Amino acid sequence: MKLEIRLQEVIINAIESLYGQVETAGQLSLQKTKKEFEGHYTLVVFPFLKMSKKGPEQTAQEIGEWLKANASEVSSFNVIKGFLNLTIATTCWIDVLNEVHTAENYGITKADDNSPLVMVEYSSPNTNKPLHLGHIRNNLLGFALSEVLKANGNRVVKTNIVNDRGIHICKSMLAWQKWGNGETPESTGKKGDHLVGDYYVMFDKHYKAELAELQSKGLSKEEAEAQSTLMAEARNMLRLWEAGDLEVVSLWENMNSWVYAGFDETYKRLGVDFDKIYYESQTYLDGKETVLEGLQKNIFYKKEDGSVWADLTADGLDHKLLLRSDGTSVYMTQDIGTAKLRFDDFPINTMVYVVGNEQNYHFQVLSILLDKLGFEFGKGLVHFSYGMVELPEGKMKSREGTVVDADDLVDEMIATAKETSQELGKLDGVSEEEANNIARMVGMGALKYFILKVDPKKNMTFNPKESIDFNGNTGPFIQYTHARIQSILRKAAEQGISIPTTLSADISLSVKEEGLVQQVAEYASIVKQAGDEYNPALIANYIYDLVKEYNQFYHDYTILKEENTDLKNFRLILSDNVGRVVKSGMSLLGIEVPDRM
Repeated sequence: MKLEIRLQEVIINAIESLYGQVETAGQLSLQKTKKEFEGHYTLVVFPFLKMSKKGPEQTAQEIGEWLKANASEVSSFNVIKGFLNLTIATTCWIDVLNEVHTAENYGITKADDNSPLVMVEYSSPNTNKPLHLGHIRNNLLGFALSEVLKANGNRVVKTNIVNDRGIHICKSMLAWQKWGNGETPESTGKKGDHLVGDYYVMFDKHYKAELAELQSKGLSKEEAEAQSTLMAEARNMLRLWEAGDLEVVSLWENMNSWVYAGFDETYKRLGVDFDKIYYESQTYLDGKETVLEGLQKNIFYKKEDGSVWADLTADGLDHKLLLRSDGTSVYMTQDIGTAKLRFDDFPINTMVYVVGNEQNYHFQVLSILLDKLGFEFGKGLVHFSYGMVELPEGKMKSREGTVVDADDLVDEMIATAKETSQELGKLDGVSEEEANNIARMVGMGALKYFILKVDPKKNMTFNPKESIDFNGNTGPFIQYTHARIQSILRKAAEQGISIPTTLSADISLSVKEEGLVQQVAEYASIVKQAGDEYNPALIANYIYDLVKEYNQFYHDYTILKEENTDLKNFRLILSDNVGRVVKSGMSLLGIEVPDRM
């Protein structure tokens, strides 16, 4: 905002004029004045006491008097201890609103061909089961973070690594082979990811029954596991897959294709997408190769049993296994392979991994290993670590009785949104098609907002009922306010009121109105802060605070019935820009806002 830059300049002039010393803008602490005090901005004067050789109150008084006499921006001031509260002239707030109003996309910085390239990895599902509640938080955070980084002028590549190989998918394949009777998503009417997930559960059921039978014959749990014919068959299937057995590979491709079709449907409903998808079946061999190259360069070492390790004791960590003695890779090796492929594909400046906080140590190690192997983004690798998400006890149980299925949750959210909206009369007078679309927007908005407003690092409980409330810090409350603003603007157009492109500066505004202009203008700095701190929750909570203030303004002031034309135009432009900022901020979170409700 130009006003803040101008204020910094005049404060620097004041310091130089009063104390003969030059300050830089970076040394100034200029903050928004707290609600309980009078003023718009607060200058902390403690850093200037050495120059003034006076107490904090006297120093603040001196600077305030100089600014009031010499800077047209400052209309009045008050001093509280070492804090100088500045009240900004109304004309400045008119200029600020004009600045926001005439900007093409206020607060958003566009990338160009020379902008840094950030790759964001999120989702990372296994192909043996559908997406669940934990995946929802991951997907929503990954998508929102990508949009926020894009809004800060970065080129962003959204990527997904699908764990499509290993013993887990072989368990589903074996169960389908044994008990599937040729079932397909088409023949059962089931989503492919759910069908494959059912066979994973079926394998587990038969495996447990086999173990119980063996243990009933006097075997210990470990002995029973070692003698399980079912697990031996699954392991054999994995060996056949790795050897490229045509029949096994064909079944693997077929069942994975069912899962991807199911995932795509869920991703579409969640409103998330990817620019590039990697598959572990294509990256794990690259990882092995890269580790062996590291071994040749003495970055890693080999033990007598043939296993390959990294010595990280110099980095304050321990020794890390990279290849087992039989030459098979571990997760870390696969991540190295994926990183190598990505670096070959894109000129990555920053690599961001959206992965739960239980993997903090893994990414600490990965960063060091990639750096040792010479990948430029290794050292600056960002692990966007987030907490667990749970449901209130007994709210929703999936078919397995433990994990909350993503599709079921989305269905429930949309159904509850429709029911709640109808009860409150929010869907009166709209067509069935429009009612369904609003219910979808509200249900998904409630789900996304409730998850994204929480600091990502914290564990959270997702409460479906609470999230659909039309009052309070919720998505539907924000969506309803946006619809209310659009209704005002439609009525203005119906009455023949055309909103001017700029406002005249000769209007008297209330403290409330000036505060709301200041709040709208803060959007740009909030978007920047959210990008710097990798925290979409800052945008969510800013939008809620803005909407709360706007609703109070709407309650206290007339807009369309205001007789003073200049004031009416000001309030319409203010409403319009609150609406635009709400729409922009919510879209960074992947949330749609309806124009009518």
